[in-house]
Amino acid sequence: MAKDDKDKNYKVIAENRRARYDYAIEDDIECGIMLEGSEVKSLRQGGANIAESYAEVKEGELWLVNGYIAPYAQAKTFGHEERRRRKLLVRSREMSKLWNATAREGYTLVPLVMYFNHRGMVKLKIGVGKGKKNHDKRETAAKRDWQRQKARLMKDHG
Repeated sequence: MAKDDKDKNYKVIAENRRARYDYAIEDDIECGIMLEGSEVKSLRQGGANIAESYAEVKEGELWLVNGYIAPYAQAKTFGHEERRRRKLLVRSREMSKLWNATAREGYTLVPLVMYFNHRGMVKLKIGVGKGKKNHDKRETAAKRDWQRQKARLMKDHG
């Protein structure tokens, strides 16, 4: 299969841009998500938001909580609930790692990006991160500004 064919279906649906600002992401994991038909059709139109959502391990299963998928207009009687809890699909070994990180070490599971992979399946990338304090956020912003300034100087003098 040619590279063009492989990337034809890949499309980012929703991105949590504040996640890397608010959390120090140490690891990320790709997982599947159980959706209804009207939810998938709504996602194909681009109606999703994962900015206020989070993931949690509950009773041995991984759930996406407070993720928004816009209602699909053509699904009148068989529509879906916009902010329902959606089950995330991961392997049991990965599940135990996530459970250990959240239960013992004080980490949080933050959705980073929701996308269609090259096969057209909806996937969710979850980051395992620790919340940043205000001084950490300032430090990150200062580093980013310095990198921009350094690149600008190198461009001017290089």
